[in-house]
Amino acid sequence: MAKVTGIGGLFFRAADPKALKEWYATHLGIGEPPWGLWAQEAGQTVFAPFAADTDYFGRASQQWMLNLRVDDLDGMLARLSAAGISAETRAEWNSPEVGRFARIRDPEGNPVELWEPA
Repeated sequence: MAKVTGIGGLFFRAADPKALKEWYATHLGIGEPPWGLWAQEAGQTVFAPFAADTDYFGRASQQWMLNLRVDDLDGMLARLSAAGISAETRAEWNSPEVGRFARIRDPEGNPVELWEPA
């Protein structure tokens, strides 16, 4: 049977697409200019629709949230902090079975969840 083998792209609107693409490439290392290509390491990807009234993403108008796997959450948070990017962490987001999480916002206010799998 034919099946999907992975996510081929993430496409979304931005007020300043060029600046946002550069921000993601500079601070998170994703999206090589000019096309935004990104070779990922093999690993789990969660595909999970949430209830329409969830507050997990932040603002009510937010229809999506990007979750990125990281290999060293503490190292990533230190790198982002050095660049002036603040992160939110909450103990209830973490679990020994799933891993550790933090959340940042891109320059347009979109939440980006960082996940270090267990």
